[in-house]
Amino acid sequence: MAKAMKKRPFDVQVFLHTVAGGRTVSKYQKNRKVFSQGDPGDAVFYIQEGKVKVCVVSEQGKEAVVALHGNGDFFGESCLNGHPLRVATVVTVTECVIMRLEKTAIMRALRDEPKFSEMFMAHLLSRNARVEEDLVDQLFNSSEKRLARVLLLMANFGKESKPEPVIAKISQETLAEMVGTTRSRVSMFMNKFRKLGFIKYNGSLEVHNSLLNVVLHDSPHLRKRAEKQK
Repeated sequence: MAKAMKKRPFDVQVFLHTVAGGRTVSKYQKNRKVFSQGDPGDAVFYIQEGKVKVCVVSEQGKEAVVALHGNGDFFGESCLNGHPLRVATVVTVTECVIMRLEKTAIMRALRDEPKFSEMFMAHLLSRNARVEEDLVDQLFNSSEKRLARVLLLMANFGKESKPEPVIAKISQETLAEMVGTTRSRVSMFMNKFRKLGFIKYNGSLEVHNSLLNVVLHDSPHLRKRAEKQK
C-alpha cells in the first residue's frame, strides 16, 4: 500500500500571489517611506525581502522607532481594526520587495482561506506578545540589556527559524531610537560587545550566540529556543 503523501506546509508567499485583485508588489530603495503617519489606512503589507522600521512622531516632533520588521512579516494590519489613518510611519532600512494587499482583498482571503486565517492569527498573537515583551523591556531592563535584546531579535534569535547572524547595515541613531537611549551610549555598548566577542561590527553586523549571555537569565524563553537552535 503506497504511503500517504505528506501534506505540504502552508506557503504564505505562494498563497498571497494567488489572491485575486487588490494586490501589487513593489521594490523600494533603502530609506524610502512605505507610508506616513496620518495616511489613509487602506491596505496591509507583506515583506518578501528586506527590513523596515516603524516610527512614531509625537506632537512635540520627537521621533521614536517602535518596531523593526523583516522577511515574512506583515505590517499595517491596524487598518483591519477600523483605524482610518496610519498611526505610524514605515521606512525601509534595506532594499525591499513588499507586497501591498488592499483591505478588501485581505479580508476576503481571511474569510475564504482557513489556513491563511490561522497563520495570520498566529502572526497577530506573536506580534502582541512581542509588544508586551518590549514594554517590559523598556520598564525594567537597562539600556545595555535592551540593546542586546534588539540585536538578538534583529538576527532572529528566539524565533523558530534559523538565526541570521549577519544583519544589514543599520545606523547607531536607529538603534538608539529603538532602545530609547543616546547614540553615544549605543556606541559605547557596541564597542563593549565587540571587545567581548559578542558581535562583529564594521558597517554590517554579525551577532554571535554569546550575546545571549547578556539577557538569558531574565529571558528563559530565549534560552530554551537558543538551545533548540544549536
